[in-house]
Amino acid sequence: MTGRLQRIPRGPRSALGSALCAAATCASLFALTGLIVRGGWLVAAWLIVLVVAAVVIGVRAVTRSWWAPTLAGTIVAVGIVLVRYGAPPGRLQVLPDADSVDRTLATAREGVAVINASLVPMVGVRPAELLVVVGALAVFLLADLLAIGLGAPALSGLAFAALWAPAIILGFPASGWSIAWTSLFYLLLLALSAAPATAHSDRGRRAGVAVLCSVALIVATLVAGPAIAAFPGWATMSMPSFGTGPVGPMSLGDDLDLRDSLGTRSGQIALRYSITPVEADPGADPAPSPSASSDLTVSASEVGPLRAFTLTAFNGKKWARADSLDLTTWDPATLLSSDPQIRGSAPDAQRGSLANVQVEVANLRERRLPVTTFPRTVSVSGGWQYDPVRDEVIGRRGTFNGMTYAMQVEIPSLTKDDLVDAEVGDPDDGGASLEVPQTSRSQDVAALAREITAGASTPYEQAMALQTFFRATSNFTYDTRVAPSRTNDTVWDFLRSTRGYCVHFATSMAIMARTLDIPARVGVGYLPGESDRNGTFVVSGQRSHAWPELFFEGYGWVRFEPTPAVQTSAPPRWADPFTGISAPDSLPDEVVPVPAPGVTSSTAPGGQSSSSGTQDEDQAWLPVAITVAIVLAVASLVLTFVRRRATLRGDLTPERAWLRARRRLGARGVTWTDADSPRTVVASVHEQLRQAAGAPLTGASAEALESLARTVERERYARVQPDVDPAELAGWVDEMMSGVETLLSDRSRRGAVPSAPRDET
Repeated sequence: MTGRLQRIPRGPRSALGSALCAAATCASLFALTGLIVRGGWLVAAWLIVLVVAAVVIGVRAVTRSWWAPTLAGTIVAVGIVLVRYGAPPGRLQVLPDADSVDRTLATAREGVAVINASLVPMVGVRPAELLVVVGALAVFLLADLLAIGLGAPALSGLAFAALWAPAIILGFPASGWSIAWTSLFYLLLLALSAAPATAHSDRGRRAGVAVLCSVALIVATLVAGPAIAAFPGWATMSMPSFGTGPVGPMSLGDDLDLRDSLGTRSGQIALRYSITPVEADPGADPAPSPSASSDLTVSASEVGPLRAFTLTAFNGKKWARADSLDLTTWDPATLLSSDPQIRGSAPDAQRGSLANVQVEVANLRERRLPVTTFPRTVSVSGGWQYDPVRDEVIGRRGTFNGMTYAMQVEIPSLTKDDLVDAEVGDPDDGGASLEVPQTSRSQDVAALAREITAGASTPYEQAMALQTFFRATSNFTYDTRVAPSRTNDTVWDFLRSTRGYCVHFATSMAIMARTLDIPARVGVGYLPGESDRNGTFVVSGQRSHAWPELFFEGYGWVRFEPTPAVQTSAPPRWADPFTGISAPDSLPDEVVPVPAPGVTSSTAPGGQSSSSGTQDEDQAWLPVAITVAIVLAVASLVLTFVRRRATLRGDLTPERAWLRARRRLGARGVTWTDADSPRTVVASVHEQLRQAAGAPLTGASAEALESLARTVERERYARVQPDVDPAELAGWVDEMMSGVETLLSDRSRRGAVPSAPRDET
């Protein structure tokens, strides 16, 4: 390098330079395959980058502006992103609108949550794909601007390195082939800038310096990445969300916001537990329990989910957690329970089956101890206290890796027959569990709750009607992508969009139950674990969950499960409408639902068809393809109109102007060889015209020929390359040919042999 910008000439070399930038960007995307499972996201990013690259190349072919191609590429890139990722689910939208921006931003926020909450390698879901595509487009446009627009190709390596930084910092680099291809395209880009248009140059020195600079940049990236990753804090950095923990510790978010999307949650192990049934006293007569069996086995589903905390305060958009005011210690041999009649008593097999649960914490970092929703004893070391109002075990330090604690769970023999005539109880929380946020749509939510439960005569039947309404897949679709809020009532927004995840289902059922004067709250924790080969139940971050709890007199807080079975499997036995009914092993997940107001049987409550996420994915490429076709068609029309102008002036360099002059003069019989220097060509042209027309060039035509020859000479031999406007070069050629035409025409009128036809090319 010579320490100055090495501008790549326009024309084919410029197009080749942009193509190399696109190829290096596509190769750099392989760096992310160590972080994201290879799949459709990679192909999507490649195709979009190539389309934008084609637009940039086309615009640069018709303009000499250094910024116009980048601006055009950015506009097209934004349009493609909005059409692909901002289209309404299940709908074809060729042109983006204002809502497309909101939906795209919502998907981007979901992508951040997905990346934050996933374990490496993560699944390439659509929100994460959006972030990858945007990043790849930004890298290409920046690299192209630096290398071609500003003539600084060496700096474009910084843009390519940006796609490698996440993998190197997190310690999950891709294979050597990916960096080899990226380096190859980068070196070719540098070689293209270092190699001059002619053979007379210091090409070897320039190419050598270019190779050394590129190798140094690649080595610096590889060396700096692990050094940066060694700094403390990377593993624990996370975005606040429900079920966090990409690399470091996991925790459950205190505030559940219905406006936030929930992506793929962490696959890391939160905790493990084993279950050992307690053999009943032979002299006792325990109440029948579905968990009791001859082989004394208790499943994780019978122990139920492990709840970390409960939420009561809701403002219409999100749940907020209040400080615990009445914390107490407890006797490890007595029960902790939301039912004050049982709390503080010893476990009793007369009330249900007993099971010992031994828990070992893995990567979970919580100040609230995950315990069952049933009455249980808790034996744990450390500074832990109990909140009887919320039924939570709270610690000063929290859980840590390797920590253990034990519970003896009293699994009640509760059935729907027990609850069917139960009255609403008083949870003694000052009415907090009956508060309904006053919003612009709170009356509509209450009206819908009354309509759904119109045929129910008891609180339990009302609760079952609400649960059935939400679990019906013909009414709602489990989807972690959340559309932007349209009102100040996110429950109403969910009821209209018909898409959401566990927080939306739990919140909506809880708030609707409150409108019916049933105390309700939301529990947050983990679904039952999955059994491994050793009989231990393993709970990962992917099992994080939220559910509603309703309070009944004599039974305390009772869990229901409105989230569809696709995420939760069957509801608890007391809330399962099929319990006790003889039926095949495979039962439907819902009964005939109660439709929302103004909804036909073929549509969901929001008036939209309940199409699946897979169909959305399949249709997503159609608007993109149409948009790309429109862009290419318009670009072709523009190129058709400006092609002749671009050919004559747009990409003219001194060497091209010299070649054009040589061809046009050759058509008039004035020629020279490649061995002739520009200076000898000037003398030769004058001499040939003197012989053909009787006089050499004079005046402005002679000056134009000499100016063009001097410029070509400087480009070939001088250290500082000439910077001549293409229009001026074209003017010199036209002025020179005008003089030649005048001389030959005058000679023809005086009886000389007519000159050859003029070549306009």
